[in-house]
Amino acid sequence: MSNLLVAQSGGPTVAINATLVGVLQGVRASGKIDKVYGAKNGIEGAIKDNLIDLNELIRDTKAMDTLTYTPSSALGSCRYKMKDWRKDDEPYRKIIETFKKYDIKYFIYIGGNDSMDTVDKLSEYCSLNNHDFFIMGAPKTVDNDLNLTDHSPGFGSAAKYIATTIAELERDINVYDIPAVTIVEIMGRNAGWLTAAAALARVNGGTGADLIYLCEKDFDNERFIADVKKKLAEKPGVLVAVSEGVKDSTGAYVSDQMSSGAVDNFGHKYIAGAARALEQMVRNEIGCKCRSIELNLMQRAAAHIASETDIIESLMLGQKALTCALDGQTGKMAAIKRLSDKPYLVEFISVPVNEVANHEKVVPMEWITPDGHDVTEEMMDYLKPLIQGETNLKYENGIPSQIKLY
Repeated sequence: MSNLLVAQSGGPTVAINATLVGVLQGVRASGKIDKVYGAKNGIEGAIKDNLIDLNELIRDTKAMDTLTYTPSSALGSCRYKMKDWRKDDEPYRKIIETFKKYDIKYFIYIGGNDSMDTVDKLSEYCSLNNHDFFIMGAPKTVDNDLNLTDHSPGFGSAAKYIATTIAELERDINVYDIPAVTIVEIMGRNAGWLTAAAALARVNGGTGADLIYLCEKDFDNERFIADVKKKLAEKPGVLVAVSEGVKDSTGAYVSDQMSSGAVDNFGHKYIAGAARALEQMVRNEIGCKCRSIELNLMQRAAAHIASETDIIESLMLGQKALTCALDGQTGKMAAIKRLSDKPYLVEFISVPVNEVANHEKVVPMEWITPDGHDVTEEMMDYLKPLIQGETNLKYENGIPSQIKLY
């Protein structure tokens, strides 16, 4: 029997380790894999021959269960951009050397858009250079912006956290009878799915966020101030949810005045600061009390309020990615196809990774209300099933148990 390598990449989520566990469960059920190795820090671990033996580290059901509910990437992550192999094939050759050294025939890469770009390039390199390896992608991203999958693992849990936080903030900001505005910045560079989840705070009858601004719609400062003034005339406490990536009609980010201008390895500008910029705008233009809150990393690390639906689907996608690899598929990504909203039904499929990599799924404009500061019922129907169910976390000394692989 041959061996399998699995790695994780990109921004961590609550559910990324559940996908890893899905792979491990599939391996044990198949009986077709001898050893499972984990690459430390994503594809860099494969390049640098920095692997760990998961057979030794995850020996029993208890360890598997703990790993399922441990947030973030247990194997570590990276932001490594693979160049086209025609221009620089050294990293590719080193990966192949690692595969051969450890008798690895299958590789599953769990990650988001940039990770699927790596799957696409590596599978193409192997195919065109007659290397008999099977490369599969398994989706992950709280941003929910991956193409050809109805939604991505990690998103449902992050949406549940955001909806809960917004509902709790609503209670907090309404205790005083003085005009005040609270602006909550939510992750999303070009896709406003997470910010849209703020509307879920209304499902039990609350008002949730009074104003919701997604990055798909051009942001207008004057319209924003007018919207806030109108809400303040109706109630003293106004709650605003805004995507970190909101930008005006010229393409300039609202956060630019707060940004350092630095970029990551993929050329993405660091854009946090939209809420702080809007806070200053409200103070200058309206003069009332205003505070900004940036949810930041908490959105993707809140395992204590994970969606059971999200965790189960993440496990299934790991199993699907493995099954596809064992069936001889390569250059594909496991994905979710929604069959219906009510009842909520999905099936797990595989899609060509070259149609996922470097594509971005954004919120349909028809799911944003015409006034530009809320979402429609169609969006609510899409979101509601994804936050259903609570996980049965195991606690130790008062906090959830977690596992560390290295």
